[in-house]
Amino acid sequence: MRENDLIDERYRVINELGEGGFATVYQAEDIITHKLLAVKILKDDVLKNDLTLARFEREARACASLNHPNIVRVINIGTHENRPYMANELIKGKTLKDELDIRGKFTFKEACDFMYQLCEAVAFAHAHLVVHRDIKPNNIYLTPDGTIKLGDFGIAHFENSRRVTKSEVIVGSVHYMSPEVSQGKTPSFQSDIYSMGITFFELITGRVPYDGANPIAVAMMHIKEKFPSPRKVLPTVPKPIDKIIMTACRKNPMDRYRSVTEMQKALKQVLDNPQSMKPRQSALARFFGFKMDD
Repeated sequence: MRENDLIDERYRVINELGEGGFATVYQAEDIITHKLLAVKILKDDVLKNDLTLARFEREARACASLNHPNIVRVINIGTHENRPYMANELIKGKTLKDELDIRGKFTFKEACDFMYQLCEAVAFAHAHLVVHRDIKPNNIYLTPDGTIKLGDFGIAHFENSRRVTKSEVIVGSVHYMSPEVSQGKTPSFQSDIYSMGITFFELITGRVPYDGANPIAVAMMHIKEKFPSPRKVLPTVPKPIDKIIMTACRKNPMDRYRSVTEMQKALKQVLDNPQSMKPRQSALARFFGFKMDD
């Protein structure tokens, strides 16, 4: 679409914000409210793909049911020239992945604050029986005032839905995928908690715990290899933060936090006690009096 084109006779295209494999996102103005928003519209060449249409419909259903300050809000859903679209709030800011690419990693306090807000978003989604399935820094947006917003519910799973086709089971980003989902099992709330733990790991270390030559190799690491403590990457990681990540990323879903709310309580204890976020120092550093920063 071109500048000034109207989508569904209501949204005037200003410019293109981005393009994915199956949809294009435009910045547009609502000619009725005069508000700026982001309109995500399917491409013509994917309209015959039933799986893509189903995923787009799933994302629309999931987002439309989730009105929360830490979740990207869906304003309207419709069809333009037989192409489904979603009008979402326009997020002014970058993703956490964008920030990581610039900064390398976040401070312990920043990461704990982002994770606390993420818990708010995911707990709300879970309360509405929505499993996100693709939690990662790329899908978390950071606004200028420090608020984070979770978006991209394109592969979300409804906990009360029993219909999961084989082609829909193993989807998501392999670096953040839980062992059980990597094995083709039905995603659950605990699967999201695992992905949140991986995200926390990356926010404080600047890297993911597992990386390999190809997606299958990474998936096998999640399934078989012992989960590495973030202290192996960054020795200064405080013990309470290390414990939260290690608990969230246990291989057996039953051994992880029972709920996102439980994980959030652990984060609150850390945030309420600034001393617990002080960078850990090695015995050698303590002996010689070296100062180690996070």
